[in-house]
Amino acid sequence: MGTVERAGDDHTSEVESGEEEEIVGGGELAHHLMKSGITRNEMLAALTNRIHVETMASLPPNVRRRIRALRTLQKEFVDIEAKFYSEVHALECKYEKLYKPLFEKRAHIVNGGYEPNDEECLNPWRDETEEEELARAVQGAAITDGTEEKKPAEEKPAEPPMDPNVKGIPDFWYTIFKNVSMLCEMMQEHDEPILKCLQDIKVQMHEDPIGFTLEFHFAPNDYFTNTILTKEYSMKCKPDEENPLEFEGPEIYSCKGCDINWKKGKNVTVKTIKKKQKHKSRGSVRTVTKSVQADSFFNFFSPPNMPDDPNSTLASDIQALLTADFEIGHYIRERVVSRAVLLYTGEGLDDDDDDDYEEEEDSYFDEDSGTEEVSDAED
Repeated sequence: MGTVERAGDDHTSEVESGEEEEIVGGGELAHHLMKSGITRNEMLAALTNRIHVETMASLPPNVRRRIRALRTLQKEFVDIEAKFYSEVHALECKYEKLYKPLFEKRAHIVNGGYEPNDEECLNPWRDETEEEELARAVQGAAITDGTEEKKPAEEKPAEPPMDPNVKGIPDFWYTIFKNVSMLCEMMQEHDEPILKCLQDIKVQMHEDPIGFTLEFHFAPNDYFTNTILTKEYSMKCKPDEENPLEFEGPEIYSCKGCDINWKKGKNVTVKTIKKKQKHKSRGSVRTVTKSVQADSFFNFFSPPNMPDDPNSTLASDIQALLTADFEIGHYIRERVVSRAVLLYTGEGLDDDDDDDYEEEEDSYFDEDSGTEEVSDAED
């Protein structure tokens, strides 16, 4: 999770002590900061800090003293809160071991390795006639030339024939990806045949350092040789020594993907750009090609690395990307793995996931630039 830059306590204490030099005016401060070459985020933090400092400076000394006491209490609260989050993670690690047999049995059913008996298929908390009535309603409405012909309500819907060749639940995880908006937005058309080979998603919890690893298990496929793709998240659950009051819970500090061993011509994360260039004097035309990153769910396994300077603009942008990445990983761990069947049936979808409408952009070929895109993956 990303941190939010706030006013520092050091500046406040300087104003409170009355030993600081005269503060530069707001406009002069901004001009001074721009000339110093600091980043935009650092400038905003400095200006925000200035406002907070002026607010504190306007208070009577005895009030400022009491506020310092409240900060001390807040620090004690933060220390207790950090222990709370650490114990919560320890509980998650403990209960993961209890969940594991259930998820393994689910995987066997989904992939056709185990056929559940009649008792295991009973859902006493559900109305068994609900799905049958829905099927009857669907079968009872036949659309012919824009008119509806309803069959008698007493007729039972025809059951689809049993297919002994169907094993498990086909396209189980692929359907979940289609149903969950967060995952569907990441998935491209060229990802779909690969995700249809996804057999299971597992979570491995880590206690020291705290974190977790997502494991994506794939059946043999035409795209890569890996059977498991991994994404590892490491977090810290301790307040920062310099700014302890900014602590808001576990924070990601490391994110590690894995190498995908793509088969020749099957890398869907790369596309080839072909651009026609015309010589200024001779008028001859040549075609230049280069490989660039293509949109794909499988970029999820290649997270960006933090630069050496954590205070640079690039670091701030990458931290935002890692924060979004962590939200996806956390959602997969918390919601997708634990409630897979409900996301498959649609019972556990959020309101955003349940929206059947989406905007489509018009596609066109730019004749002026003569640019076209060709996917690296071969059909």
